[in-house]
Amino acid sequence: MAMDNTDTKIHGGGGESSSRQDDENENDNKSGMRSAEAMLRLLPVILCVAALVVMLKDSESNEFGSLSYSNLGAFRYLVHANGICAGYSLVAAIIAAMPRAITVSQAWTFFFFDQVLTYLILGAGAVATQVLYLADKGDKTITWSSACDSFAGYCHRATASVVITFIAVLCYALISIISSYKLFSKYDAPLLIPAP
Repeated sequence: MAMDNTDTKIHGGGGESSSRQDDENENDNKSGMRSAEAMLRLLPVILCVAALVVMLKDSESNEFGSLSYSNLGAFRYLVHANGICAGYSLVAAIIAAMPRAITVSQAWTFFFFDQVLTYLILGAGAVATQVLYLADKGDKTITWSSACDSFAGYCHRATASVVITFIAVLCYALISIISSYKLFSKYDAPLLIPAP
């Protein structure tokens, strides 16, 4: 009889140990997910700063004149959008790396800003792409010749900045999906109402 009680205590203790191990494994998984999200949020910082620096240094002077990023509003917009997105991504990565549970209000905040900045950087990339297309091809209907024939280096650097920006857009799209999932997973699924 005493043996049975001892066995029961051993099994009971084993259950607590197993539960503790499950909690530790879950915390490790959450920590791993938190680290992965923080790294994913840091990637656009690098990309946006790279695109910003390339565009800021983009200027060319020759016998036709001089041209820099500040001469075109679309490129100024691209620089500002990349700067804003880099700053936000850095702050968001720091917050995402903090070891604490995210509340519903924080999840809504991440979701909102991730969506806004995704569209901001996408819009900046799209506008800059349109300007680059016109600079490269010109517009024959209004007798606007190609500027890239005369300022090839300028156009190549601007193209590099836009390509880097679109890679950042892909990162922001993925981050937006993750923040959407994290937000809406905090809510129960809606009840299905049977049709009458």
